[in-house]
Amino acid sequence: MAEKTALITGITGQDGSYLAEFLLEQGYRVVGMVRRSSTVNFDRIAHLQDKENLEIVQGDLLDQMSLIDILREHKPDEVYNLAAQSFVPTSWKQPVLTGEFTALGVTRMLDAIRIVNPEIRFYQASSSEMFGKVREVPQKETTPFYPRSPYGVAKVYGHWITVNYRESYNLFACSGILFNHESPRRGLEFVTHKVTYGAARIKLGLDSELRLGNLEARRDWGYAGDYVRAMWLMLQQDEPDDYVIATGQTHSVRRLCEVAFSYLGLNYEDYVVVDPKFYRPAEVDLLVGDSSKAREKLGWEPTVSFEELIAMMVDADLQAIREGKPVAWV
Repeated sequence: MAEKTALITGITGQDGSYLAEFLLEQGYRVVGMVRRSSTVNFDRIAHLQDKENLEIVQGDLLDQMSLIDILREHKPDEVYNLAAQSFVPTSWKQPVLTGEFTALGVTRMLDAIRIVNPEIRFYQASSSEMFGKVREVPQKETTPFYPRSPYGVAKVYGHWITVNYRESYNLFACSGILFNHESPRRGLEFVTHKVTYGAARIKLGLDSELRLGNLEARRDWGYAGDYVRAMWLMLQQDEPDDYVIATGQTHSVRRLCEVAFSYLGLNYEDYVVVDPKFYRPAEVDLLVGDSSKAREKLGWEPTVSFEELIAMMVDADLQAIREGKPVAWV
């Protein structure tokens, strides 16, 4: 079988770095798209940059011609659209930019595929944040969307435009509705990493408290390395479809704190301070996914438990802090 080529937008992000690793292991040629910027952070893929099958190219979801040029030059078999403005609190401060990247950016890429080569298989990174004020528990592919942030709204647009292009132009276009997935490469602004990093600093005597928002918010947290495998599986099927990817278990931020601090022999109640400034304007209280369709049709299931994930993140933070390495992924 001829070598496949995959284009990954957002390759420098958490998911992009794990997906690039996975695809390189599968024998793919990987083309990673990054924006033209003086501050591109390649830390997450630094260990891959000597791989001869990995090439980094410049392109922008705000510039459709750049996408068309990349598709024509590199001729990917598969496109994984992971690039987005993906930090929910920022989406209130920059709602228009969030819409440009996270909603219209999807349209630009889909239309570029339609123009250049409709045979390209396309993966869209949809999000559990689309469910927002949930209509049913657990959430599955048929659950109605009720997004509670500009980010969630933009992701709903990206999701439905993917469905629309699949049905209108017969593109092999899939959306993976991924619930929260974490790793040591998660951005430090996300609550899981904020907690594990804060706990590690407190354990090492560098901080005395950790300030957080709503401790009762509940999420379905899995391991990013498991979730990128699901993305790939979707594009290997005979027919395109949409899938919820989740663990099916939900934990509160309070439980997250308890697990992280107790792993270090600490009581989180001695250090965690609730700070109203970290509350969202509109809160999403409970997200938990039903991934039975993906388990049945893709043969996918998570391999890392919540407790194992948090321990992995705490260990990585401890090591990085002790070695003086940067852990503030951006």
